[in-house]
Amino acid sequence: MPKNETLPSLPSLRILMLAPEPFFQPRGTPISIYFRLSALSKLGHKVDVVTYPLGQDRRFDNVTLTRVPNIGLRRIKIGPSPAKIPLDLFLFAAALWKTLTRRYDLIFTHEEAGWFGALLSRLWGIPHVYDMHSCLPQQLINYRFTDSPLLIGIFRVLERWVLRSARAVIVICPDLRRMVEEEGFGEKAVLLENICDFEGTELTERQRALLRRSIAPGGEKILVYTGNFQYYQGIPLLLYSLTRLADRPIKLVLVGGKGKELEETRALVREMGLEDKTVFIGQVAPDEVPRYVEVADALVSPRTSGTNTPLKIYSFLKSGKPLVATRLWTHTQVLDDSVALLADPSPERMAESIEAALFSDEGRRRARAAKEKANREYTEERYLETITRVLRKAMFKGE
Repeated sequence: MPKNETLPSLPSLRILMLAPEPFFQPRGTPISIYFRLSALSKLGHKVDVVTYPLGQDRRFDNVTLTRVPNIGLRRIKIGPSPAKIPLDLFLFAAALWKTLTRRYDLIFTHEEAGWFGALLSRLWGIPHVYDMHSCLPQQLINYRFTDSPLLIGIFRVLERWVLRSARAVIVICPDLRRMVEEEGFGEKAVLLENICDFEGTELTERQRALLRRSIAPGGEKILVYTGNFQYYQGIPLLLYSLTRLADRPIKLVLVGGKGKELEETRALVREMGLEDKTVFIGQVAPDEVPRYVEVADALVSPRTSGTNTPLKIYSFLKSGKPLVATRLWTHTQVLDDSVALLADPSPERMAESIEAALFSDEGRRRARAAKEKANREYTEERYLETITRVLRKAMFKGE
């Protein structure tokens, strides 16, 4: 008999969640947190969330949101930031007050709030789940925040302390699972890929035709990128690849981007003479992104660095559209040549794969295989089952 069948059923839990993010905003970790809350709500658990002052309110049954005071900030950039330090102090103070005045069955933390969860768990004996969206010491390097060996070393010590404290550790990709295993805590790790999607309104045939015509009035093939314009996303590589397809009828649609990164990308497009081939949509609400995926002839993820799997990969696989991605570990821990057109991260190889995705039967064949895989493996039922397994691991030490 499997061990979990000998354990008591999981009751409705009172959970304190610490989310040091602008929630909700349409970017990596906040999107992941959104679907964690959606799942916990559907499973009948009660969640008190402490988060940053910025972001859109999103409502779920049995979920309450507490925002820490603002310090005059209008935005918080992606990755490590000095602006997060005072906000995190406020967040810890709010979390401490809540644990002093209420009873919780579980503390559920994200990113650097894992430090606070480890401390509160030790103080009050409350089980701790750490949702590991990334390796924090690696973030300091990837986002060019610091190259100080001392600061990076401190973050490594703190991260190991969090892993030791937690009864269960959620990892969002195989690379993070490997890292947790190498630290000696592999038995705590549960892989929970970000497979959920925001539901958009399905376009009618007429709406689809109108949107396609507005993007590609000459009947060009439509290649869609969605996401932020941070350097690691590989937008310059994508644009250099497009210059090698100057004689092909292609429209590149860039959905996302804002601020300095958007302006720099616009300047690069002008410099390369790609204005006629590029359409900027700007940042849109998450439930509007599917409309652009729906009209695409192919999708692209040109990421050039990092090890986490991009969240969009799972929705791209479900779309049934040919997918082009760089042949790097950030993609290949999920993708292979049976479901995507993988290319070495060079303009020449990317251009070849883009052309094949848009103009060959091979791209469509792999897209069908991708959709079959996604419908089989990336389901909401599987997501809810995995969340429940995480909670059981935290509440019942023996599982």
